Amino acid sequence: MRRDRFGPEPLTRRRRPWRTEVRAALWRWRFVAVALGLAMAASAVLDAVRPAPPATTPVVVAARDVAAGTTLVSADLRVVRLPSSLVAEGASARADELVGDATAVPVPAGLPIVPGVLATAGIAGPPGTVVAAVRLADPAVAAYLVPGTRIDLIAATPETPGVVVASRALVLPRPTVADESWDATLTGDEAPPVLVAVTQDEAQALSGAAVSSALSAVVVP
Repeated sequence: MRRDRFGPEPLTRRRRPWRTEVRAALWRWRFVAVALGLAMAASAVLDAVRPAPPATTPVVVAARDVAAGTTLVSADLRVVRLPSSLVAEGASARADELVGDATAVPVPAGLPIVPGVLATAGIAGPPGTVVAAVRLADPAVAAYLVPGTRIDLIAATPETPGVVVASRALVLPRPTVADESWDATLTGDEAPPVLVAVTQDEAQALSGAAVSSALSAVVVP
């Protein structure tokens, strides 16, 4: 070995072939590679078994709280998409179809506008009810009853105590279509009849009570 004045020459380090270096790097990072492979496989399995999103349907809902007896305008309505399985029969998909209709009951914001909450020109109550027109003995009480109020109707005579003939009857709006015959029979300070949604049996009881009894109303929750 040749020496110079400063000592022996340093040995030259041989560089390993690149294939060897790649294999060494892969060996050092083998656990990370396995973990990444497992994560990708798990993600693929989840995507395969994840159920498809449910079908949705556009539905008109109240854009804000709407009081009973309100004539709907565009600002009261908006269209949202709901799962089709939750959409009630008769729900409208277009807000312009409902503009001008009146609500028969209070409608909170977000509630779908379905036929059961509307008072149409044909005078209709919620499903399962019929509409009865009643005259209360005290016209002042009738004037204070607003659409959406729930009342018990009580029939009484001078000889008998009051009897509830209709429970939680729903006060409905007056017809939105002008009808001269509606007020034709009113005389003096007599109040117009109050439209209420009741059951069929209660309607029959009210009809009988109107002949011989005075009707009064009690507001209930």
